[in-house]
Amino acid sequence: MNVTSEIELYVHDGGASTINAAGFKVWPAEIEMSLYEHPDIQEVAVVSAPDARRGETVKAFVALKPQSRGRLNGDDIVHWAKERLATYKVPRVVELVEALPRSGSGKIQWRVLQEREWGR
Repeated sequence: MNVTSEIELYVHDGGASTINAAGFKVWPAEIEMSLYEHPDIQEVAVVSAPDARRGETVKAFVALKPQSRGRLNGDDIVHWAKERLATYKVPRVVELVEALPRSGSGKIQWRVLQEREWGR
């Protein structure tokens, strides 16, 4: 007897990290990878933020490299991203921070930022 079975494996994090921006699915990791290409960005975390018109939108928390602090603002990062990303993926809001919250193992705690955005 020849039995063939197929196994499908899905990696799913509950969907909490997917942003639904005006009906478009946006994956924060994709936006973060793009923003890390900016020469002045030290670290970044992308989350969803409430948006009255779109439901939710893309927000980036950005820590600049020490030599770049005070030289750039959030609008500079948005402008840079507009040249590299599809319109619906561009962060509508960029908040500059000194550093991102990290866990004891050093991972960026994006859920802390996400919960702060949605007032939880």
